[in-house]
Amino acid sequence: MEKQENLPVGFISEFIPCNGITLHVIHNGSPYQGSPIQDGRKPLLCLHGFPEFWISWEEVMKELGDEYFMVVPDQRGCNKSDAPQGSENYIAKTLVADMLTLANLFFGRRKFNLAGHDFGASVAYALVFKFPEVINKFIIANGAHPICLQEALIDDSAQAVASQYFHTVREDGAGVKSAANDFKTSFEVITEHTTTNWMTEEIKQRFREAWDGAERLQAMFNWYQSSPIVVPVLGQPLPEAPLYGASRDNFRVKVPHLLIWGKNDTALLPEVRKSISEFCDDLTIEEVENADHWILHTHAELAASYIRKYLNE
Repeated sequence: MEKQENLPVGFISEFIPCNGITLHVIHNGSPYQGSPIQDGRKPLLCLHGFPEFWISWEEVMKELGDEYFMVVPDQRGCNKSDAPQGSENYIAKTLVADMLTLANLFFGRRKFNLAGHDFGASVAYALVFKFPEVINKFIIANGAHPICLQEALIDDSAQAVASQYFHTVREDGAGVKSAANDFKTSFEVITEHTTTNWMTEEIKQRFREAWDGAERLQAMFNWYQSSPIVVPVLGQPLPEAPLYGASRDNFRVKVPHLLIWGKNDTALLPEVRKSISEFCDDLTIEEVENADHWILHTHAELAASYIRKYLNE
């Protein structure tokens, strides 16, 4: 089920050997020829979340492509990137190595700006914790710092309810179930957390092509199966959660951090950002009224304006 490029003007699609696999990468530089791309624009690496692919950033790319050297990959397991089977291939250390390697290939020794949404935010946070020296500025759109998320899951029953889907995608055979009935449950992951009609039939078809079938979906679910986040099972005793109450010093964001937040998010509730300032040396928050979890689709122009302003300060 190939197709669905529909690239924004100025962007190209390439397949890049990276960290032992091949990643599908959309970017607006010159074609990659084995060495860092010489581009005078500020570099910006954008990471999509679940269950998406590069399309997550498409509308923002249209807004910012003229001003920034944007690299927007399909992360491993997603769309046209390689999808090794087995959750051991999707631990945070490996996902971070993918993105750090990709940044080195495209940007060389240049510091770059890093942005993430949803699960892409988890990868972005893990990267900035470990390698702050390579990041210039750090941007998250409706994504959660892992310790904040873990503490919200334990302390706030509403967030635990909102995150019960973790158990569904961690089940054996989740890929088969999610591919059934024209990807019914896969689409529900998106539509149950949005009040807008951005998911047009044309976009739905692009998602169908990206998800492809049970095997591809199962690879994407490995993101969750390998995650250390513990989600309480409703009605059962609270489990041990190693990240709960973790040291603020070990999970600091040491670079300037912009958090763009759609206030109507029903996937990530306000509790998940309650203690974010405890982890940040330099935090800016921009709240967006009437925006939900899929803010990059519904409010791309506004999100892009916040990103532009922040990167140009």
